[in-house]
Amino acid sequence: MKRAIEEQYGGEEELPQMNPGFNNTPFKFTKYSNAYMLVYIRDSDKDKIMCNADEKDIEEHLRIRLKREQEEKEQQKKEKAEAHLYTIIKVARDKDMKKQIGRDIFFDLVDHDKVHSFRIQKQLPFSVFKGEVAKQFGVPVHFLRFWLWAKRQNNTYRPNRPLSTQEEAQSVGQLREVSNKIQNAELKLFLEVELGLDLHPCPLPDKTKEDILLFFKLYDPEKEELRYVGRLFVKVLGKPADILSKLNEMAGFSPSVQIQLYEEIKFEPNVMCECVDTNVPFDSSQLEDGDIICYQKSFPLGSNDQIRYPDVPSFLEYVRNRQVVHFRLLEKPTEEHFSIELSKLDSYDTVVEKVAYQIGLDDPSKIRLTLHNCYSQQPKPQPIKFRGVDHLSDMLVHLSLSSDILYYEVLDIPLPELQGLKTLKVAFHHATKDEVAIHSIRLPKNSIVADVINDLKTKVDLSHPNADLRLIEVFYHKIYKIFPPDEKIENINDQYWTLRVEEIPEEEKNLGPQDRLIHVYHFMKDSIQNQMIQNFGEPFFMVIREDETLAEVKVRIQKKLQILDEEFSKWKFAFVSTGRPDYLHDSDLISVCFQRRDVYGAWEQYLGLEHSDTYSKKAYSANQNRHTFDKPVRIYN
Repeated sequence: MKRAIEEQYGGEEELPQMNPGFNNTPFKFTKYSNAYMLVYIRDSDKDKIMCNADEKDIEEHLRIRLKREQEEKEQQKKEKAEAHLYTIIKVARDKDMKKQIGRDIFFDLVDHDKVHSFRIQKQLPFSVFKGEVAKQFGVPVHFLRFWLWAKRQNNTYRPNRPLSTQEEAQSVGQLREVSNKIQNAELKLFLEVELGLDLHPCPLPDKTKEDILLFFKLYDPEKEELRYVGRLFVKVLGKPADILSKLNEMAGFSPSVQIQLYEEIKFEPNVMCECVDTNVPFDSSQLEDGDIICYQKSFPLGSNDQIRYPDVPSFLEYVRNRQVVHFRLLEKPTEEHFSIELSKLDSYDTVVEKVAYQIGLDDPSKIRLTLHNCYSQQPKPQPIKFRGVDHLSDMLVHLSLSSDILYYEVLDIPLPELQGLKTLKVAFHHATKDEVAIHSIRLPKNSIVADVINDLKTKVDLSHPNADLRLIEVFYHKIYKIFPPDEKIENINDQYWTLRVEEIPEEEKNLGPQDRLIHVYHFMKDSIQNQMIQNFGEPFFMVIREDETLAEVKVRIQKKLQILDEEFSKWKFAFVSTGRPDYLHDSDLISVCFQRRDVYGAWEQYLGLEHSDTYSKKAYSANQNRHTFDKPVRIYN
């Protein structure tokens, strides 16, 4: 409803301020989507419709909505004007950690965007805020202890120290300034509340310099689950061995169960999780307030062979790098075929093996993958070469943007073998049949154009056994090149250019000294773009004699293209050079026009046939690698 009613009228929208307590210029963006209705009114009804409307003329549900919108607008305006007077305080509790760890998050302790927040006036004493927290959470004020969070050098975020009595005597605004070294209007706190055996709040233990507050997560390798089990105060000079029975109790284990402890140190850019020696004092292990200990049952050697992630470090590594990848067939790039959970650290071989297993293919080397273009939302033009990347993470990045899409295709031969070959898609234009046959020619990369032609001869019907063929390059309905028979095929591109093979007409083989081979293209003028020439259709070559007039050439063109008289009478003919048409008369000698040499390439001057495009408009608007033709097309693989 919000998108349909509120977001269809253009205008600007402000993004919510991240630091509402500061007078930062809000980020605005223009909304381009809009929907308008054009209403026609009969002249005789104009006075009844185009008149002043009273409130009683407006439907009740609209009056209610308009009133609500006005109130919301005024409230937003008021909040914006008063934003600098308030601080947002986010209070994290054990309850939040239990809810989030193992579900929403795995590293650190809490997502502060998902905890209870309070909007408090800066000048209010912190003690007033404590009263509000006590009321909100149903805990007596004297059973509350607040801790400040700190961002560490390794980019983790942990409770750092409890507020002092002096700090709690300050105003909310003063405390926020003390806690934030960066420009941030938010104050983040951890609320410590102790619960007795009856699960009711009870007095807090004393916190001295000899005490360290540690947080604990429990890992179950068999279920691959991580959960928060609580926190403990430990003595600086104490040893982890002193609290093992307590940790077993928190986990629900019997006191004699052997457990293994690990310290969760960091997770960016890589996971760092180290084993904790239970016989080394906490201070010697450099453990301090806010540190996280993950623990699990100890497994006898060899008993966990069937478990994917037998210990905490391997599980956290898995969580940090796991990635669900959505695979699509390259030939159906908009349809998801299947999804697989992989690791960003998976090698190229591992990825193709899992794809092959998913589709029931015995030989993974026949899988070829293609990256996703995050901007065009299409496959990238070039596929990934065999072992062309090291890891899955390299396959999912495009110009610093991350993707979760990969395209695949199943080849008829292994990819390493295919990479030693060059595949060209060529369109064969039959000399007499009115059709185009598209063939994929696959040859060793050191082959030449003559090899392509010889291979194609074995696959097509020729007008006569001794017919000679040529390979030409067509781009946007112009002929740019006739490939020499000895040119190597390795660098020929069929992605954007159309490769056309055709029989060489006999008249071209017997050119006289004054004869000329010219380009002939179809064109029309674009009425929208200042009469610019727009080529379309299939270009071709034509031999013209020295004394041949346009009238004579027209007869041969009509016969070649098999155009009916009525339609052909509407065509205009022009000599076109660098996009400018010079219209011809029937008596003009064609050879005279083509004596100029001041053009960049032969394709820039041609005999133009101006007429309406009776073929598909795709013929000139579609990407050339779609291979659009004016004749029926047969595709051979």
